[in-house]
Amino acid sequence: MMWFRQIFSWWNGQTIGTRFWTFKRGQLVGEDSQGNKYYSDRKNAKRRWVIYNGLAEASRVPPEWHGWLHQTVDVAPADTGYTPREWEKPHQPNLTGSQQAYRPAGSLITGAPRAKTAGDYEAWKPE
Repeated sequence: MMWFRQIFSWWNGQTIGTRFWTFKRGQLVGEDSQGNKYYSDRKNAKRRWVIYNGLAEASRVPPEWHGWLHQTVDVAPADTGYTPREWEKPHQPNLTGSQQAYRPAGSLITGAPRAKTAGDYEAWKPE
């Protein structure tokens, strides 16, 4: 079943082409806490990519690996012994479109009334 998904979809981990490219030219650099694996090209170390563990969602790349992927830093977090700072929060998935998405008061979805303004807003009424 996994092979079938990889042939016909790109969002389930990796495609057959990416699997072949990774096997042929990729060098494993490291893995993050979510199981995503990071590779660089054996011949051209500037070419870098990630194989997601599950759904291919860009927001699942942690900040330390994001910097390496986008060549902001040259050394991978796996090589530097990276430890997160106390102010860094753990990953949260992109919740847009889900039941857990942020819905402020007054949102059409919540049905709650909009907060009154300080008199600087006047609703338009047709004549």
